[in-house]
Amino acid sequence: MSKLNHYVGGNEISLLRNGAEFFPALEAAIDSARYEIHLQTYIYEADVIGDVIGDALKRAAQRGVIVNVLLDGFGSKNLPKPYVVELQAAGIEVVFYRPKVSPWTLQRSRLRRLHRKVTVIDGSIAFVGGINILDDLDVPKDFAPRVDYAVRVQGPLVPSIYKDTRRLWRRIAWANLRSVRKSRLDTPDAAVAGAMRAVFLVRDNVLHRRDIERAYLRAIGHARSEIIIANAYFLPGRRFRRALLNAAKRGVCVKLLLQGRMEYLMMFATHAFYSVFLRHNIVIHEYRKSFMHSKVAVIDGEWATVGSSNIDPFSLLLAREANIAVLNKTFAEELRADINKAIADGALHIQAADWQHGRGAKRVLTWLMYGVLRIALGVLGYSNTH
Repeated sequence: MSKLNHYVGGNEISLLRNGAEFFPALEAAIDSARYEIHLQTYIYEADVIGDVIGDALKRAAQRGVIVNVLLDGFGSKNLPKPYVVELQAAGIEVVFYRPKVSPWTLQRSRLRRLHRKVTVIDGSIAFVGGINILDDLDVPKDFAPRVDYAVRVQGPLVPSIYKDTRRLWRRIAWANLRSVRKSRLDTPDAAVAGAMRAVFLVRDNVLHRRDIERAYLRAIGHARSEIIIANAYFLPGRRFRRALLNAAKRGVCVKLLLQGRMEYLMMFATHAFYSVFLRHNIVIHEYRKSFMHSKVAVIDGEWATVGSSNIDPFSLLLAREANIAVLNKTFAEELRADINKAIADGALHIQAADWQHGRGAKRVLTWLMYGVLRIALGVLGYSNTH
């Protein structure tokens, strides 16, 4: 097992709720940078938040900090070219991961996206989570802000995050025939910053294909009292479904907070598993107050994860993802309380009796979308039975 899969002690990990907490913390860390910044994200929008973070990156580059920005070619395809040129003119290196995208192909490589959201500053502060660089207030009228999470990490885990992030930057920069500036940063073991044990989990298509999924399955398999998962795009494979059902059968309270606002037609495929989950007393809530982008979980009030990975085939089989898993009761309880607050404030409890009646057309659409997804995965050579 990779060294990245061992929990490391001595960390301070702070939960950041939504852009309101994440972006000020990120901007402040960028403004404190002295040597090197790596920012990697799926979506970067040239909106009010993009300008705030972009201006901070420009200030860092102008005072001599090496600034490397890696963006996904599909997620950030709408970023205006003049905006990118402006960043580059300020001394920022900008590279796009798989920039050639086409809606008319099912080639595997076109669906392998950079979905992770990781920023590392001076090898001493890291941010990992699900929050893209875009304004989470940019939602339809009368919607609450988009719900999402990230963490700020300080302590002995950060050098591992830095090494992984820089390694990915070098690989993609070289693949794009871009020169890589020599780092001025040494990465010795970081000083103890707190008392939290945590691990940095990545999913890629080489050495870490199932690391995030295995971490979930291991924690679910050992659950004794409660599993609470808040996930925006939830379409688990057979192993994951079986793990949740087995937990419910042995008396564990399993609670799901899922997206209630249908952003994409394919999201109806999620409903394919509602009936079996409800029959086995798995509690399902749908967040309706706004768009929920969360990818978090808490198990037994002790194990928690925050990251970019959805529980669906695209995250677990195709995309580059990054999560932090934390073994700490205080952190887990903080996240658990926040998920439960979202449930109380803006979610609808799906009742088994209501779900079974009066939804014939919706069930047909649900299974149609699920079938389309299964066929697409089969064409690509993947299976939803992983």
